[in-house]
Amino acid sequence: MKLCVAAAAAVTLFAAWLILVDARFVVEKSSITVLSPHKMRTKRDGAIGNFGLPDYGGFIVGSVVYPAKGSHGCQVFDGDKPFKLQSYRPTIVLLDRGECYFALKVWHAQLAGAAAVLVTDSIDESLITMDSPEESSDADGYIEKIVIPSALIEKSFGDSLKDALKNKDEVLLRIDWRESVPHPDNRVEYEFWTNSNDECGARCEEQMNFVKSFKGHAQILERGGYTLFTPHYITWFCPPPFILSSQCKSQCINHGRYCAPDPEKDFGEGYEGKDVVYENLRQLCVHRVANESNRSWVWWDYVTDFHIRCSMKEKRYSKDCAEEVMKSLDLPMEKIKKCMGDPEADVENEVLKNEQQVQIGRGSRGDITILPTLVLNNVQYRGKLERTAVLKAVCSGFKETTEPSVCLSGDVETNECLERNGGCWEDKKANITACKDTFRGRVCECPVVNGVQYKGDGYTTCEAFGPARCSINNGGCWSETKNGVTFSACSDSKANGCQCPVGFVGDGYKCEDVDECKERSACQCDGCSCKDTWGGYDCKCKGNLLYIKEQDVCIERSGSRFGRFLAFVVIAVVLGAGLAGYVFYKYRLRSYMDSEIMAIMSQYMPLDQQNNVVHAEAQPLRQEGTA
Repeated sequence: MKLCVAAAAAVTLFAAWLILVDARFVVEKSSITVLSPHKMRTKRDGAIGNFGLPDYGGFIVGSVVYPAKGSHGCQVFDGDKPFKLQSYRPTIVLLDRGECYFALKVWHAQLAGAAAVLVTDSIDESLITMDSPEESSDADGYIEKIVIPSALIEKSFGDSLKDALKNKDEVLLRIDWRESVPHPDNRVEYEFWTNSNDECGARCEEQMNFVKSFKGHAQILERGGYTLFTPHYITWFCPPPFILSSQCKSQCINHGRYCAPDPEKDFGEGYEGKDVVYENLRQLCVHRVANESNRSWVWWDYVTDFHIRCSMKEKRYSKDCAEEVMKSLDLPMEKIKKCMGDPEADVENEVLKNEQQVQIGRGSRGDITILPTLVLNNVQYRGKLERTAVLKAVCSGFKETTEPSVCLSGDVETNECLERNGGCWEDKKANITACKDTFRGRVCECPVVNGVQYKGDGYTTCEAFGPARCSINNGGCWSETKNGVTFSACSDSKANGCQCPVGFVGDGYKCEDVDECKERSACQCDGCSCKDTWGGYDCKCKGNLLYIKEQDVCIERSGSRFGRFLAFVVIAVVLGAGLAGYVFYKYRLRSYMDSEIMAIMSQYMPLDQQNNVVHAEAQPLRQEGTA
């Protein structure tokens, strides 16, 4: 009776959730391209199965096999791995829908050696998502062991594949997940919809194991600013007619506004739904408060430690235990308590109200109706919550060439630049390549090396451009040294291009010595003898003549002596003129100084001359008076 009541209450809460959101489920898809036969070349969609490991960011090319017996895949296939790859191509097994769980079909195909499974629909309808069964005896633990991808395809597409196989055509498909997650920029935004309840069976175990195993990657990505992570928790509400019932009071907080199902599905024993809601709220506030102090990654530590130290199974799931965990992580408990508010108050809780609002799908994202659910760049992740698989999905959300190093490790992706340099341009001598490994493949892009930019298409050509280009492998131009002499076709005075130096011919990437003597382009003076040298030539005149290279003529060496004599005479004349000028300058300076000294002295010694003048002027007056 208790179980019936609990089940009825859970149905009531779930119905309330459906009424609230008018549920809209979005099918996440992979691309399926028919490569052969040529007449069937087409591109279709497949609904990604919500189990196994979809190859996010990658693709698989394989041959299709449709079993002649047991096409529903509900029984183990006869033989020892009959679908194990028979050639260098993997096998994609086509199965029919019906008679058993989707996951069981895929499991049996995996045991038989399949690399991927396509399930064709049995009726004409829109694609649906193949989900794994709820915990039951039929599951028998095989769901967690499925490691291959799968997808549901439309009936018409499946029928066309069967017809081609019936006609003995080789059907070759490419299943592609490279565009399953949007990758608009250099940061991935992702959400994890989870629950603090650890008594909900296989799904709870899956999400907690994922948190513990993925924590390291998540914190590295978050600390480096590569991702923006947000945890979320699903809550229900209690319909108004049932708010005062004992069921709603035990499963809800804030007067029926925020509820969770009873953990043990028994109202009379163990923990209550409101305990789960309150811990969910605490974990939300841990993230919110930690994020305010730029420590958002602490959420992963708190949730992991809480699951280990405060498990329901060990009867430690409590407020006191949660506060011990917060204290050990140096989290501000008062701020977290303020964020949580009063669970008994008849008011809206800001944090939980927001959670109910964002559960509703917007844009390309559907409603959140399954726990756990991972959302990457507004697209729901499908498949098992496994550390490497989720990391690959996160990495597929980065714009090409912006992935962090953790996305380019060998256990996550294949470095396509290692084989034939990815088909890109390469300078083996300088160890420079245009191939850049990315998570989804590779790009051919001319590099920048030590500040020198290479320009070109990246596939067949890349040319150094700008200053200092000659410092790296001589700018890709020809250069050679012989007998201690080096010639180069690269010039720092030119921004790009290669040009053979004087004495050589070629395109600048290969230069050959010019034989000036053989071509008679130099040393053409009468009686001259020419000898070719690497990068030039030697020309000798007959007799005692001197060869002038610029004019390609021979002149008398005596003329050279006369020239030196004439130069000596000119220099002597110039020196004599300079010396004479210097003597004249000294004489003029001496005369100027003497005149200046006389002028100064006249200012201080004028008395004798003045007395003589006065006497001469007074003399006639005295004579006149005597007369």
